[in-house]
Amino acid sequence: MRVRPSHEIDKPNSYIQALHGEYADWAYAETKAVTMKGRWRELAFSSAPESMPLDLEIGTGNGFFFAHRAATQSSRLLVGVELKFKPLVQSIRRALVNESRNARIVRYHAGFIDDLFVPGEINDIFVHHPDPWERPRKHKHRLIKREYLNRLYELQRAGSTFEFKTDSRDYFEWAKREFEGTNYILERYTEDLHSSEWATMNYVTHFERIFMQKGQPIYYMRFERR
Repeated sequence: MRVRPSHEIDKPNSYIQALHGEYADWAYAETKAVTMKGRWRELAFSSAPESMPLDLEIGTGNGFFFAHRAATQSSRLLVGVELKFKPLVQSIRRALVNESRNARIVRYHAGFIDDLFVPGEINDIFVHHPDPWERPRKHKHRLIKREYLNRLYELQRAGSTFEFKTDSRDYFEWAKREFEGTNYILERYTEDLHSSEWATMNYVTHFERIFMQKGQPIYYMRFERR
């Protein structure tokens, strides 16, 4: 499972309790999450058609985009992967408050994403504002690496997209180089999302709003999986 199972944590806080209790049908702990591999549509979404798109957000944070995506794309399914308990519960709670029933979230380390899905199971992928690990000696912790992207590519269906946003220029340039070493095809690119042709289509996340107030540009790329 690559993470300490939450049911083994002594003195679980209210978020851990909610994961195993109030939101157990919508938020999956580690041991349950891995049982969904290859069968998400069937098991997690009440035998949804195999043709129904299943999207993935890696790192949901406080869940505003997660809830927005679920609410505005009701004909698609959405799975979020989040390691921290508080944002995990916040994310699924926001989706359910909107009465979205097409979203699920799991507690898992995103670096081991192929523990959760089989090749060809996922459609669109979203990675928004991941930890940039700015110091050079910390770059090894960055999520966006060529080998990881190649694994995600295999998990996606043809014709799907991969959206990446960050407030870090250094991480953006790093990510672009890593993507260039894969089979992904770049279809959108801007170093200032909010001044670009895609601004009106963009959902402004909590992090984006903070950086917008500081005059910080948001860097954005979208790739196609062919």
